[in-house]
Amino acid sequence: MMKRSIALSTLAGLLLPMSGANVATFDSFTYAGDDPCYAANPLASDSQFYNPVFPGWYSDPSICTNGNGDYFLVTSTFVYFPGVPIFHSRDLVNWKQVGHVLSRESQLKNLKRQHVSGGIFAPAISYNPANGTYYMITTNVGAGNFFVKTTDPFGEWSDPVYLPEVQGIDPAFFFDNDGKGYIVNNDDAPDSKPEYPGHRTVRVVEFDTATDKCVGERRIVVNKGCRPEEKPIWCEGPHIYNINGKYYLMTAEGGTANWHSEVIYRGDTPFGPYEPWEGNPILTQRHLVSDRHLPVTCAGHADLVQTPEGDWWACFLACRPVDGKFENLGRETFFMPVRWTEDGWPVITSGDELIPTIASRPGVKREADVTFGNFTRHDDFNSATLGHEWMTLRGPATAHYSLTSRPGSLAINCADVNSSEKNEIPFVCRRVQHHYFEASTRMDFTPEAESERAGLLLFKDEKHQYLLGKGLRDGAAYAMLTRVGENADEDLAAVKLPAHDGALDLKVVSDGRKFDFSCSTDGGRTWIPVASGIDAAYTSTATGGGFTGTTVGMYATACHGRR
Repeated sequence: MMKRSIALSTLAGLLLPMSGANVATFDSFTYAGDDPCYAANPLASDSQFYNPVFPGWYSDPSICTNGNGDYFLVTSTFVYFPGVPIFHSRDLVNWKQVGHVLSRESQLKNLKRQHVSGGIFAPAISYNPANGTYYMITTNVGAGNFFVKTTDPFGEWSDPVYLPEVQGIDPAFFFDNDGKGYIVNNDDAPDSKPEYPGHRTVRVVEFDTATDKCVGERRIVVNKGCRPEEKPIWCEGPHIYNINGKYYLMTAEGGTANWHSEVIYRGDTPFGPYEPWEGNPILTQRHLVSDRHLPVTCAGHADLVQTPEGDWWACFLACRPVDGKFENLGRETFFMPVRWTEDGWPVITSGDELIPTIASRPGVKREADVTFGNFTRHDDFNSATLGHEWMTLRGPATAHYSLTSRPGSLAINCADVNSSEKNEIPFVCRRVQHHYFEASTRMDFTPEAESERAGLLLFKDEKHQYLLGKGLRDGAAYAMLTRVGENADEDLAAVKLPAHDGALDLKVVSDGRKFDFSCSTDGGRTWIPVASGIDAAYTSTATGGGFTGTTVGMYATACHGRR
């Protein structure tokens, strides 16, 4: 498996010796997705691809192109580290992650003490051909709005430039044909006096690229939404485009749940005045029957990009619930072509049109290694740095883990912090990307106290988790399944282990509705059930709320159950 560095600054931390704490050593990790919908709907041609293109929690997508055939896409990470994954493509179908925009602690302020759905909201990436610079602008809920920039999106990005005059959330840059820059974002109602819950505005201010400062008045260009008389909520995630001399302002509306949508406006200047299209919304699934086959819901928060051939495409977020009720995948990134009406309005979906599971871009050949569909990923931790798919919470967590102290393994300290705390925790994880998946790891761990626990953690937020771990009970070692809750942890099942200090394999299998947990003491030849039919809805957004999906990975703590 190819591995790439998450940051040069992180590598130094990985070379530090581990502390005197007890250590859990993980020799390998395997994630395998096997959703039946892909097997039942095979791709018929090389130009076809599956939606979502980025399955699992890749929310709030934003895309840009440099006009030379390169596309770059970013998504939200909230309090996960590194922040804002960046993907590259030459054809909008075959994507590779090339790094993270926010790869250093200096770029991520105040993540500690924030809830898992705090932190970095809705990054927007833009390219300014006037100075050959890429910009990524975003909201850090704990620090304000800021941007970073680079002339090489495959490399490092600058330290943040904060914009205290840009209040609110979801900022995006727009660079016009004359080289002028603008920032558009969601903000409070006029005079901070909302007429109803969810009453917001969209505001625009000019931006000077020479000084990296805003200039002039920040003006309200949308108040409430496209049909103010209907009291629309949360006009957010705005973008501005100059298309054939007309300025298009696109925003999400309706909140992030089933009423989510995307709407469009048009004007003669970046400041408007903007006229909403009478056919809005241009993207939604909110009016469709809930019991439809393989439903896609919550569609919105879109961005547009034009290909060198002149075609337009949209990337946007949406969800794939199980039985129309819940999912552990979070909000995922989909792609669809954009159609244009005779009078010049873009449309992504119309009427009862469904977001397709299979889409096509004629002339593009799908490669063997893609981001979508079913796949297996394996890591044996033979590199000195983690691959791009791995994340930690609220910081690099290099005080808690090492890839070099025990070469060929991921070693995690049983630290004096646990997964219920709003802190950097001893947890190395990846996104869950399928309803049907299997995740397993091989661990060597000898607990020395009943407060120590290490193993495989399914994590939604601080109050909704499942831990399949090894621990002590009355001096004997057990494989235990624990449900981590708001006020207490509950051991749901336990299997007494043989008196040995050898490797223990741990596995979770999901069918979207339930989880089955098992362990093995003979290298995976025989699996011992620990607990079956465990409610998967517990770690879903429907239960836990928030903006992230479920993650799974390796974890160790010296204070299990502490509140």
